[in-house]
Amino acid sequence: MASAARRETTRRELLLVALAAVVLSVVMNWPLVLHLGETIPKDLGDPLPQSWQIAWGGHALAHQPLDFFQANTFWPAADSLAFGDALIGYAPSGLIGSGPEDAVARYDLAFLFAYALAFFGAYLLARELGLGRAGAAVAGAAYAYAPFRLEQDGHMQVISSGGIPLALALAVRGVRRASRGWIVAAWLVAAWQVSLGFAIGLPFIYLIALLIGIAAVVWLRRGRPPLDRRLLAAAAVGAALFMVIVAVIARPYFRVADEYAEATRPPSTVEAYSGPLRVFVTAPDENLVWGAATETFRDGLEALPEKTLWPGVLFLALAAVGLGSSAFPRWLRYGLGAGVLFVWILALGFQEEGGLLWPYRWLYEFLPGWEGIRTPGRVQTFSSLGIALLAAAGAQSLLAAARSRLAERSGEPGAPGGPEPRRVRLAVGAMAALLVLALLVEGRGLPFDPTDRRDQPEVDTPPSSVADVPAPQLHLPAERAEDNRRYTLWSTDGFPSIVNGRASTEPDATEELIGEMRRFPDAATVERLREFGVRSVILHTDRAAGTPQALAAAAPIEGLGLSVERRGPLLIYGLDSPSTAPGRTAASG
Repeated sequence: MASAARRETTRRELLLVALAAVVLSVVMNWPLVLHLGETIPKDLGDPLPQSWQIAWGGHALAHQPLDFFQANTFWPAADSLAFGDALIGYAPSGLIGSGPEDAVARYDLAFLFAYALAFFGAYLLARELGLGRAGAAVAGAAYAYAPFRLEQDGHMQVISSGGIPLALALAVRGVRRASRGWIVAAWLVAAWQVSLGFAIGLPFIYLIALLIGIAAVVWLRRGRPPLDRRLLAAAAVGAALFMVIVAVIARPYFRVADEYAEATRPPSTVEAYSGPLRVFVTAPDENLVWGAATETFRDGLEALPEKTLWPGVLFLALAAVGLGSSAFPRWLRYGLGAGVLFVWILALGFQEEGGLLWPYRWLYEFLPGWEGIRTPGRVQTFSSLGIALLAAAGAQSLLAAARSRLAERSGEPGAPGGPEPRRVRLAVGAMAALLVLALLVEGRGLPFDPTDRRDQPEVDTPPSSVADVPAPQLHLPAERAEDNRRYTLWSTDGFPSIVNGRASTEPDATEELIGEMRRFPDAATVERLREFGVRSVILHTDRAAGTPQALAAAAPIEGLGLSVERRGPLLIYGLDSPSTAPGRTAASG
């Protein structure tokens, strides 16, 4: 392993790397930064409600911190923020700005930050494990821009995984330097990572437990050498803080699991998101290098975003070199290799008929909380970190060999221990830059066309504000997920309580009520809404075509006790108002 002197990082280096990580994130996601609040990464699916989640986090911090999880969606369900990964770690940013446009701009910035942090965290971890700057840059690029991430751009809770290598890096730094502050910081960063969501956070918790267990076994086998008590005390304090934070976050999730059977994923659901072996040779369609080449493997795969787990040829080639290099000690190289293979097995999930023959099924059956995870492929995040570190070790070995040969050929070997010849240093630097560039191209492609916005669709302009309309509100039509995603985002204008919502767990009572609204407005649906406690129904006439509410605007409402107001494409029905005039229809309102 490299010497401590070579391994040590300076503030200047960290500042430059942080700046480079931000610039790289902006370039690789171009032109998102030019259209903050107007466009959103990947698609108009999960990013819309996730924009609401971050906005709600800021609203809750400012107005109801003790009822943080009692969100305005899925009214009247309790703990509705816990129906999905809550992105709590981004909540402070929600204190800035208001309304849907600011919510989307905030999401866009968080997206860019997530990629920058992934690069920075992996870079720092590689440096702390003894690699030089070039190898660490390879680690950052290989982790942040691994091929499978391209298909995950619509899942903020998955791409926001930079806290994993950063927490590990701080822990290594704390142990190496016997620093109590870095140890506590590592635990706090780990808690922040878990706060973003349990889809990645829960496996991370178990990874931390596994690493601590391995360290304990090594300590016992070495004859229990004396340990720094002050360092142990700091680790205990950090661990206690971590457990308290995780316990506070987990409580509403446990309540949701107890109250809503739909929050637990049955084996059939996990099987639907599990894939065959060919998922490891399946790249996202958007991938510049491998998208078209692996189209055959994508055919027939359902839940495709969770099954494009292609690790990349250059990524694997460098990792293979790293597995046999001396850049890392043998135990670390073999440990990383074994970890990658084990995570690959887990990423396949399970088939129900296989029972406990599938390792993932063991975790599903016996590890607390694991039954709430429906997408096995997302654990690829952890194998990508192992591949990135091995690839970094491989790159460093190749660059070291190239440096030696260039120094011999240059005829300027330099004095022993002296500075490296300038031409050699420049050549090796250029090789390192080409390796990083090649990883970026294979993993994601480069934005050669600055006007290309195929993967950054424009966000719909919100309709007229309904923040002043009596709540709870029900927005119709509401049987399509795409509609509920928009209503959820638009509710950031004032955060009125709405029956609608979009999350990985959706209450049966909500779906039943929406299903009963097919004939709205009539006496039965109005009475049902009153029983449910809804005060206003907002019909989006511009979204009603092809839905059960296509003719609702022209339906007579006499005798139903409804008032109607038109605001642009919206028809707003008040349920607690006197009856309208005989013969009046919504359309005439």
